[in-house]
This record gives sequence, structure tokens and C-alpha cells, in this order.
Amino acid sequence: MTPVELSRTVLHAVRRAVDAGELSVAVPTRAVVAPPGPGGCGDYATSIALQLARPAGQTPFRVAEVLRPYLVGTDGITDVVLTGPGFLNISFDRAAAGVGLVREILRRGDRYGYADRPGGRVVQLHCPHDLRAVVVAEASARLLRSQGALVRVTAEGFEDVWTSVLGVTVDAVGHAPAELPVNVRPVPVPASEAADVMSLGRDAGRWALLHPAPHDRPRTGDEHLVQRESNPLFRVRYAHARARAATRNAADLGFTADPGPVTCSGSGTPTGPLTGSAPGTPTAPLPGTPTAPTPHADAAPALLAALADHPRVLAAAAEHRAPDRLARHLVVVADAALPFLLTVLPRGGEKPSAAHRARLALAEAVGAVLAGGLDLLGIDAPDHL
Repeated sequence: MTPVELSRTVLHAVRRAVDAGELSVAVPTRAVVAPPGPGGCGDYATSIALQLARPAGQTPFRVAEVLRPYLVGTDGITDVVLTGPGFLNISFDRAAAGVGLVREILRRGDRYGYADRPGGRVVQLHCPHDLRAVVVAEASARLLRSQGALVRVTAEGFEDVWTSVLGVTVDAVGHAPAELPVNVRPVPVPASEAADVMSLGRDAGRWALLHPAPHDRPRTGDEHLVQRESNPLFRVRYAHARARAATRNAADLGFTADPGPVTCSGSGTPTGPLTGSAPGTPTAPLPGTPTAPTPHADAAPALLAALADHPRVLAAAAEHRAPDRLARHLVVVADAALPFLLTVLPRGGEKPSAAHRARLALAEAVGAVLAGGLDLLGIDAPDHL
């Protein structure tokens, strides 16, 4: 179950409690769910009871007690624990939740985490005559549109070379009226380093400007071009390429993806080629990493958690005009995926099994999330690297 689906489940529980006469409130349009805070437990927590307590005329803890029975046993929820003043801490049947998550990602493809429909919100982004500000504003607009907003991007000034090299565009250029102040202003790239950003090309140049937090000065050196573990952009694109290669190599072995419980077996040695070599050929590990076997028995849970968090990250990145949050999240997904991707294909004389098909489905979900995330940043996700 994704956070978005869990939010809907929580709202449905509120609606059922209202229909049963146990709560007298207007059902809200949104229920915030997030990983549990200090003192919490389970997979996710929600403060919906605190939100409803005043209109219900009851204490938050009492509202939580009313909602708990409507959540337990619903959609793979195995337990709901009340903590603090009335937080509902929700635990899942992890196997079932993981299968449902993978199915949802494969259904939505690279639009996983997008809003289901336009929300009618209109946002105007206005930035100064600055390269980084324009790139951040454009990426923020992509994120806002993914969440259903209508967005217009304007800049005080603009250089045509920014489009030809970095692929960035705006809707209009010029001074805005007084009622529209500049609202996208990250730390700029020093004028002396602007040429360095342009020399990186579209993908690395955009990453150099988007990956750091807005208050941090971006690094503009060629470290963004190095194909080594030390380069976060390379790790993200490498994980995407490996995920796509898993599908190609599985087809060569005669099996396809089928979501199911994910189990890992084997020593952790590479299980398939990254590109066009024959199935069964050992795959070179990520450049710059040790070649010793890597334990991976616990790789799937961390990976599933990172994928489940993707819709929340997209919504937060859009709300705060912070594409850096998405960039860092993609690094988290890639770092969780790389050990797991070593387990997808059969080894030696092993026959493809239901476990291999389930692992392949999770690998394809990884590819969809990384491709969709990079696209929102305006960065290419190559199938071969």
C-alpha cells in the first residue's frame, strides 16, 4: 500500500465512523500519513485524530480509539497502535503490502506518485535573471504539474544558450508587476563558474544545479561526469540501466515479471549482464565498489520502503519548490536498488521461478520510479550505460 492509498484508507475509516454515528465531523479531504516519529511504531502514523478532535468535541485519544477498529484488518493492515495524545501507528502485512506496491507502480509506470486529476490550483513562479534560479523554477514547475497544479514560470531575464545547452525554458521574460515578487531564489552560481556548468552538458549540468539544497552553493566541477560510485547522478542512472537490463536478460531466459512476495537467495554475486552479453555472464560491479560478495538478504525491505515513499517526496518537493528533495530521494532509491538488482536473474543452472518473476517485477518498478523522477528533473534516463 502506498502512502496515498493509506491516506484514502484513513479517510474511508473516518467516513465509516461518521456513518455509524460514532463521530460527528465533516470528513476531511486529506489525511497526512508519514513514517512514525519518536515514540511511534509500525510502518506509518497519522495525526488525523488530533485534526478531528476539536470539531468532534472529543479528546484526540478518544477519536483515535473510535477510528482504530475501522482500520485494523483493512487493506493489509495488521495492527494499529495508539501512542501519545492520539497518533494512530499503522502496521502492514509486509508481504501483501509489497506486492500491492509493486503492482501499483507497474500500473502507473513513470507517472507513479502523480496526482490522479488536476486540482485546479494555479501557481506563478517568478525568478531573477540567474541560471540556477531558472533551472530550479522550471523543475519546480514540472513537480507542481505532476501534483495537478497549473503553473506559469517567468524570469527577470533569460539567455537563449540556457535552452540550447540545458534544455530549460520559461513562459515569459521581463519584470513582473509589484504584486508578483521573485519567489524562486536559490544561491546563484558565481558568474565565473557559469561556463563550467554549461560545459557539463544538459544532464550533468542540471543535476549540478538541482541536487544541492537551495541554500547551498552548487559544485560545478567535472565530478558530475565521472562514472564512479562517488558520483550520485551516475549511481542513479546506473541503477536505472541495470533495472532495464534485467528485463532484457529475463526475456532472453524466457520469463517475465509477475509481482509476488520477494525473497532473496544466493551469495550476492552478480547475476546477469548489464548490457548485451549472454545471460549468465557475470556482471561487473558498480565501478569503484569492492568486488567481494555483498549480503543482500535484507535489500528488498529497504527498497520497498524507498519506493513507497516516492509519492510523499514528490508532493513535498512540489509544495516547497524543492527539486533537490527529489534528487536526493532518487539517490536513496538507487542505493537501495543496486544490491537487490544483483539477485534478480537465475544463476548458473538455476531455473526461473516465481521468486525470480517477483524480483523482476520489483526491478521494473525501480526502473519506472527512477525514470519518472529523472524526467521530472529534466534529465535523461538511458537504458544502456
